[in-house]
Amino acid sequence: MKFSRTSLAGVWLIELELREDERGFLARTYCEREFTELGLNTRWPQCNLTLTKKRGMVRGMHYQAEPKPEIKLIRCSAGAVFDALVDVRRESQTFGKWEAFALTAENHRTLYVPGGIAHGFQCLAENCEMFYQMSEFYHPDLARGLRWNDPAVNIAWPVAEAGLSVRDQGLPLLELIS
Repeated sequence: MKFSRTSLAGVWLIELELREDERGFLARTYCEREFTELGLNTRWPQCNLTLTKKRGMVRGMHYQAEPKPEIKLIRCSAGAVFDALVDVRRESQTFGKWEAFALTAENHRTLYVPGGIAHGFQCLAENCEMFYQMSEFYHPDLARGLRWNDPAVNIAWPVAEAGLSVRDQGLPLLELIS
């Protein structure tokens, strides 16, 4: 695996090193030793899979608050997404900043996302599957979010006709979250 730092504090882009032959390829998607050497989380008690059927749909921007923030390992297992991250940690030097990544079934990229980073994605294809490894169990009372189109953050979503859930439509602006 190749680990690259991103512009957001604590976020890593992980690119797989494929070992290919006539059958296809093999690649490690996780190695406890390599994660430990970089000081990254190695405990993943919960995994989630989402399917989003329509191109243009946005899921997010979600995170889990203290005292049980979620660290996430995120990858696209089918389709292609524009994956966006926003730092919502008020004490962070990158607070309010965003960065986005193309995650596709073909590029096999994975994002390591620390707690305090809001995460969302927009589907660039039909039938996108996202696989998440989570460092914490889901606590509905700690579920938080940020409005996907907050003008203070100004994420450049690639598909103009965005579809959203009712829940995501009502998420607060960055200035209103604690």
